[in-house]
Amino acid sequence: MFEFFKKKPPSPQFPPVPEWRPTICQLRERIVERLKCYTNGKRDFAVFENGTCVVLPDGLSDQDATATATQILAKIFHSHPDMNPTSMDDGNILVQYNEPAVNIVLSDFAQTHWSAIDKNHQKALATSEVIITPLGRNVFDDFGKKALFGRCFMFMDAQNPKVVQIERRTV
Repeated sequence: MFEFFKKKPPSPQFPPVPEWRPTICQLRERIVERLKCYTNGKRDFAVFENGTCVVLPDGLSDQDATATATQILAKIFHSHPDMNPTSMDDGNILVQYNEPAVNIVLSDFAQTHWSAIDKNHQKALATSEVIITPLGRNVFDDFGKKALFGRCFMFMDAQNPKVVQIERRTV
């Protein structure tokens, strides 16, 4: 058969995304409350539909805040979304990126839904992604599994960005 009649394999999705799109979701109100606490009420931030938060420069109008937050999330999504998870004093995990955006994994929520997180954490890796941990290539302890779970929401928000609220500094 002629070469040009052969079907080409589908090109990989760019930017790469994880297969897992969790249907379990944390309460945004609790995420907002925690981020207000972590920033001591001194920062404005935008909250996306799936809980990703973007810390904003002070004093932006709601329209400019939404545009800025969406641009920041797009910047993370269209570059390699390096994450820097940090264990917080309250037991939650703050997942940070190279831009001022975060996801928070609430410890009690993760514990309640541990079987789903444990079962799906490998599906939380982006296509062809390799993360080197102290345990090996794509081998994760519980902390790493929770961080990957949190990062899934960033990917979901970046693919369909909807700012649902703007929080203003209180101090």
